[in-house]
Amino acid sequence: MRAMIPFPEISPEIFSITLFGMEFALRWYALAYIVGILIGWKVVTYALKRPALWGVRGAPMSSHQLEDLLTWIIIGVILGGRLGYVLFYKGAYYAQNPADILRIWEGGMAFHGGFLGVVIAAWLYARKHDIPRLQLADAMALGTPAGLLLGRIANFINGELWGRPTDLPWGVAFPGYAAQQCGQVAGEICARHPSQLYEAILEGAVLGGVLLWLAFRRGALAHPGLIAGVFFAGYGLARFCVEFLRQPDAHFVSDGNPLGLAVQMGGVGLTMGQILSLPMIFGGLWVIRYARRNG
Repeated sequence: MRAMIPFPEISPEIFSITLFGMEFALRWYALAYIVGILIGWKVVTYALKRPALWGVRGAPMSSHQLEDLLTWIIIGVILGGRLGYVLFYKGAYYAQNPADILRIWEGGMAFHGGFLGVVIAAWLYARKHDIPRLQLADAMALGTPAGLLLGRIANFINGELWGRPTDLPWGVAFPGYAAQQCGQVAGEICARHPSQLYEAILEGAVLGGVLLWLAFRRGALAHPGLIAGVFFAGYGLARFCVEFLRQPDAHFVSDGNPLGLAVQMGGVGLTMGQILSLPMIFGGLWVIRYARRNG
């Protein structure tokens, strides 16, 4: 029998309660968002209380302003993440069922949309309070990887966003009809790449470790934009690479396009996730170059 890892049976709901005839549940994904935001807030607060890290300009804002900014960020994440998923991944479906756009509790959030929503929210907040935008971007980038790490682990617990079929011994037998449709011989179990954990390691642990090292050991915060540029390029590169092993959304897959390529020519192309990651990679590299020249 081929070696593989059975999927751990962990309920997506941590607990649920019923009030006034309605059921309310705390899910791992929601907890990941909450804890990720709290960890990010603590990391950035720690940095803001050490003005010397930011060079001659000093810290870009106060701890009180950071707390105020959190509200803007949460709104940006929710609106941007949802609208990004609607526009980038299932536009045709939601064009026919617009009322379903509001059904966020059923799932469907896109990181690239959430990222854009946060950028817009932060830009508006910085403009309102006259905060240096590049330094604010550095602060937010420094606090983001913890949420990415926990969010991807929550994706794994939920048994969603799994990878392509694999024969490697750490392949995971994800449950469900869709996960088990790998074109295998009848009766065999299909193992897939745990791409959620690959992303948790690269986007969360590795990228987060690099940013912390640059910020607290290499003086990167004294060069406005450098931390943000490394984050943009690092996330984009990590996501671009993992997309080779990640199962694309079902609506991109067809008999003539089994790899789910959003753009292709002669069987070679890019997935939607890779297309959306390219601007982050090149934009991040440009910001790094700008920060090193002008810092």
